[in-house]
Amino acid sequence: MYFETHAHYDFKHFDTDRDQLLGVELPRAGVSHVINIGTNIEAAKKSIEFAKKYDYMYAGLGFHPLNCDEMSDEGLGKLEKLAREPKVVAIGEIGLDYYWDTAPPVDWQKKCFIQQLDLAVKLNLPVIIHCRKAHDDVFEILAASGADEKVGGVMHCYSGTPEMAVEYAKMGFYIGVGGVVTYKNSEILREVVRAVPVERLLIETDCPFMPPEPKRGTRNDSQNLYYIVEKIGVILGMSHDEVARVTCENAKRLFCNSFATIAPRCCK
Repeated sequence: MYFETHAHYDFKHFDTDRDQLLGVELPRAGVSHVINIGTNIEAAKKSIEFAKKYDYMYAGLGFHPLNCDEMSDEGLGKLEKLAREPKVVAIGEIGLDYYWDTAPPVDWQKKCFIQQLDLAVKLNLPVIIHCRKAHDDVFEILAASGADEKVGGVMHCYSGTPEMAVEYAKMGFYIGVGGVVTYKNSEILREVVRAVPVERLLIETDCPFMPPEPKRGTRNDSQNLYYIVEKIGVILGMSHDEVARVTCENAKRLFCNSFATIAPRCCK
């Protein structure tokens, strides 16, 4: 059974076959849990709709750093209200993105990041962290926030060094591993997988983006977790079933009742 910790099924890429995919194909492929990630208020609402419609789906809510120009006091209030829904299991994805020239100003990204970390602590929900070209600042903010000790979280689509991944693991964070681990030029991520205890690894697709080999060039979805699990197994010398089991247990430990004040939120 596969626990998909990061998907975007509200995106337009799934408009033509969303019901078939979520209602039939993913459960048939052994996907037991999916966290759909809302990146702003409208996406948050859709994620909650999916969670209500499908028993195995849950929601993560937040203002993505590229969307933090949409965040205001009113927006943060709306986010908090939505995050109190029973099947919301995380605040995220939140964080910093210094890659895109069109991204909101760094100071505003940091303010939005910190405010959402505070919200996560207030609601006792783990965080899903987006970090692109901003590893030092993200690490510093997380360490100062106390979120590591109070709520925990996952470094989504991790792209930093093995050494920093080990430090995140020591802080209590998990490392999200997606299809990039299968790419020929991604040896650093494979080193991360070797460096971090397997009890700190989570699997994700970030679909519809970044499909693993041999599916590159196609729309990604949670059925492709198979290839990510297979690659992690090869790296660590573990069976496919064992990697699937351990990463599922890891995700349940983080997202299902470890910190949530409303229980049970998931873990069927």
